[in-house]
Amino acid sequence: MSSFPTRRKFLQLGAAGAALGAAVTVGDGVIFEANQPQLVSIEVPLTRLPESWDGLRIAQLSDFHYDDHFSVVPLRKAIAIVNRMQPDWVVLTGDFVTSPLRDPRRRNTRGGARAAAKAIEPCAELLAQLRAHSGVIAILGNHDVSADAPHVTAVLQSHAIPVLCNRSIPLERESKRLWLSGVDDVLEGKPSLDLTLSGIPPGEPVILLAHEPDWADYVAKHPVDLQISGHSHGGQIRLPLIGAPYLPVLGRKYPWGLRRIGPLTLYTNCGIGTIRIPMRLNCPPEITLFTLRSAQK
Repeated sequence: MSSFPTRRKFLQLGAAGAALGAAVTVGDGVIFEANQPQLVSIEVPLTRLPESWDGLRIAQLSDFHYDDHFSVVPLRKAIAIVNRMQPDWVVLTGDFVTSPLRDPRRRNTRGGARAAAKAIEPCAELLAQLRAHSGVIAILGNHDVSADAPHVTAVLQSHAIPVLCNRSIPLERESKRLWLSGVDDVLEGKPSLDLTLSGIPPGEPVILLAHEPDWADYVAKHPVDLQISGHSHGGQIRLPLIGAPYLPVLGRKYPWGLRRIGPLTLYTNCGIGTIRIPMRLNCPPEITLFTLRSAQK
């Protein structure tokens, strides 16, 4: 009897090997990469930044999509990493919860959305552990707004995390001001950049928190120096030679990393959690640490 497998057996072995390889790949994405947040440290020179603000360190976390089984793991690790860095500020750029998929056959989906919004409570309890010299600031994302924006906002603020919604706050150092601004979500909310920037004197630098990165094409026409965004998850899954098979609306043009759009600097964070499937491939969870540099030096 021949020791070589028959054609049928060979095909069965090949199929089994492919299935095993796929399972290992999926397992790696779920168990390892999705649970291992990576720190990305970048220096960002800003033309209008006064010398007194040179060296300001801002840590960004985004797109938590909190659940008790998957996203909670990288979130706990990310909080520990941020606290070891002791940044000046921490900014949280939205999507704390995951709103349910909309079913056009159902007239009323608010019940499911409000239930989904309850995930903000354990999420905020963890985020309240973040430590920064000056504080923690948040904006909402499209999932937060479509779920229950008032509830998400109230819970965050009850944990000493202010939520910026079409408003700005001044920061002052050596009589020089820097503005930290945040807009309502572009897809689901009522964003107003004019309202957000109203009252900011000409010439004073502005850092804008805006959940959707592709809004930068509009923001670049306004006096904003740096836009910090999330939303895209970096694609969550990036395939060799192909990239991300799926990217969300307003997260397709600038899906990750540092970009320059005219006078505006944009950074898109790849997020902490996952959505719909708890999997990441070639796109680990991200903590971003910005060190601002004055181009006036």
